[in-house]
Amino acid sequence: MDIQQFKYGADNLGYLVYSQKSAIAIDPGASDDMIRFAAEKDLSIDMVTNTHTHADHTQGNDALVMKTNARFVDCTTLSHGQVLGLNDGTGLEVLLTPGHTMDSICFKGDGFIVTGDTLFNATVGNCFSGDLLAFFNSLTMLMALPGDTLIYAGHDYVGDALKYARIIEPNNPNLNGYAAAYNPDHVVSRLSEELLVNPYLRFNSSSMIGRLKEKNLPRETQFQRFSSVMEVF
Repeated sequence: MDIQQFKYGADNLGYLVYSQKSAIAIDPGASDDMIRFAAEKDLSIDMVTNTHTHADHTQGNDALVMKTNARFVDCTTLSHGQVLGLNDGTGLEVLLTPGHTMDSICFKGDGFIVTGDTLFNATVGNCFSGDLLAFFNSLTMLMALPGDTLIYAGHDYVGDALKYARIIEPNNPNLNGYAAAYNPDHVVSRLSEELLVNPYLRFNSSSMIGRLKEKNLPRETQFQRFSSVMEVF
C-alpha cells in the first residue's frame, strides 16, 4: 500500500491510496492530476470518498466519479472500524473522529493516516462542531497511534501553524528542527514529531502546563488543559 499527495487550491491536500492496480481517492479536488497519476501507474481508481463534507474537500467528487466510473462512498455512511479494501487484500481503516465537524473521519493505512481537518501538521482543525469533548476524544485516540505513524492532513498550514506554536510555547526547542524538515512539495510529519511541537497535543507536557499556570487557566484534568489551549490560544 502506498499514498500519493496532491495539492489543489491555495493549500488543500488530497490523496490517492493505492496498491497494485487499485486506488482509493480521498478529498479529490485535484481530480485531473489524480487521473494522470493513476494512468501513469496503471491504476484503476475504484473508490472516491472524503474526510468530511466541507465543500473544499468534496469539490472533485463528481468529476472523478464521472471520468473514472469509480464508486462514490459517502463518508457519512461509514462506521468506525470499517475497512475500505484494495484488490490485494489491504485496506484503509475508518476512524470516526468528530470534532472539527461531526462527520469528520480519518483513514488509517499501513504506517500512515489521512487526517483531513482533524489533525494538521503542527496544529489542529477548528472545532466547528462546537463539541470540544468529542474533539478531545478524537485527538487522544490519534495520539495513541504508534509514534512513527505518518500524518497526512487536509491542508498545508505549516507556516502559520509554526508561528502560532512559537507564540504559545516560545521556548520549545523542537520547533526549529521541525521547521527545517518541512517540505511544501510533500507535507508530512510523524506523530512522534507532532507530540513534540503541536501545541494542541501538548496539554500534558510540563512546559504547556506551566504556560497555563502563568495565565491562571484551568489545568487540573487533561480535558481542562486541552480546552484551555484551544480556547485561549
